[in-house]
Amino acid sequence: MWVLIFGTVLTVAVISIFYLISRVRRFKPFQRLAEKHRLLSWLAAAGAVAAGAAAIYLTLGVYAVIIVMLHLMFIWMLCELVAFFIRKIAKKERRNCFEGIAALLLTAVWLGIGWYNAHHISINNYSFTTEKTLGGSPLRIVMFADSHLGITLDGDSFTKEMEKVQAQNPDLVVIAGDFVDDDTTKADMLRACEALGSLQTKYGVYFVCGNHDNGYYRYRDFDSQALHDALTENGVTVLSDETVLIDNRFWLIGRLDRSYDRAEAQALTADLDRTKYIIMLDHQPNDYQNEADAGADLVLSGHTHGGHLFPAGQIGLLLGMNDRIYGTEARGSCNFLVTSGISGWAIPFKTCTGSEICVIDIAGA
Repeated sequence: MWVLIFGTVLTVAVISIFYLISRVRRFKPFQRLAEKHRLLSWLAAAGAVAAGAAAIYLTLGVYAVIIVMLHLMFIWMLCELVAFFIRKIAKKERRNCFEGIAALLLTAVWLGIGWYNAHHISINNYSFTTEKTLGGSPLRIVMFADSHLGITLDGDSFTKEMEKVQAQNPDLVVIAGDFVDDDTTKADMLRACEALGSLQTKYGVYFVCGNHDNGYYRYRDFDSQALHDALTENGVTVLSDETVLIDNRFWLIGRLDRSYDRAEAQALTADLDRTKYIIMLDHQPNDYQNEADAGADLVLSGHTHGGHLFPAGQIGLLLGMNDRIYGTEARGSCNFLVTSGISGWAIPFKTCTGSEICVIDIAGA
């Protein structure tokens, strides 16, 4: 599935190169050049596109080059369509490439907003109620996911975000996976783990792995065991298909990511006292019905980055890869929450949503 998706994206990205070269060539300087040297005008246009791509690559990386070029192509096509109808109505021939200027400006604005969304982390509040007693007092959980250290956050900036977490006075902090990425450095990982260790909470800090925490390509300078050790040395409890009863008030279940050979949701809740509130951490939001049937009261997930870039989230839903892109949903007595995460994978833009830290208040009977 992923090979097909990435293959399609790469194919369209290659097409965008030729499209953009042909459109850049419509600007007047290249048209004047074409009057004398047709081939040279094509080479000059290709050079302009290559120079722009190189600048983006050097500042933002290869994935950003693909994203910028795809957005520019589709926005340029839309501007061309609008310009075509305007010229038809006005009965004028094209003399200037105004649609190209509009496409460049609109792309810059759109991805500029995406840059801000990815780098600006807001505090978003969510409230849930339960008929269970929950120990007689409300529970406050701060949850975040998908820090993907090294994309928009390094060790120091992550530490500053933990100051926001601490300011919420959480009873419990949970990390719903993808704490690190393949490009994360060991120095950033260790610094971020130290920041987690400095958090003061009533019940501690808990972590479940995501699909990127183990690493796909194995070229970073630490392995999954080093990550596990750094987390535990800083007082973070790692849950791998494990269940803990916290203060005799509520159950906390941490599921392995679906990319692992993991236990079924029903197996994890089979022996629990279900008169107590059950919170389940599952990085990828794609096992909703089984988790609801298993008796979970609240399931917390990340992974989708709130859709990240349109229409990636919608495609994921259509292909059955996720049960939800972002926000809350209820199935029977079970509530589900998917966070957009505090960063994103590989690409420093978010055009579908922002980045967030979730403050979750749960009130019992």
